[in-house]
Amino acid sequence: MINYVTLGVRDIAAAKRFYCDLLAEIGAKLLIDGQRIVFIGKSMTDPMLAICVPFNQEPATPGNGNMVAFSPGSTAAVDALYKKALALGARCEGKPGERMPGIFYGAYVRDADGNKLCFNHFLKHF
Repeated sequence: MINYVTLGVRDIAAAKRFYCDLLAEIGAKLLIDGQRIVFIGKSMTDPMLAICVPFNQEPATPGNGNMVAFSPGSTAAVDALYKKALALGARCEGKPGERMPGIFYGAYVRDADGNKLCFNHFLKHF
């Protein structure tokens, strides 16, 4: 259903390094490399993450309440992505753990531009 999600960034080269290194952990790679926008994902037919310098040339700012969630497939993979994001310069917004006991396990970070990311795993499927 979702084709891609876009995050605005100030420094496209730094953001590209951060997201390509981080998302390589779950099999994603750089798919399209434009001057102002890049697309990262597993394939052009799977959901992708786009990062870009805003078209209107105004400063990139994160939206309050906006967040992109990545599901790496296990709680151990959530922990690994959280640690990798911190190592790449992200800041903690919530350490890994159960948020809804027995249902949802997640960890939260903000990238260098303040965009909020979630790494999550559903423990129970309905």
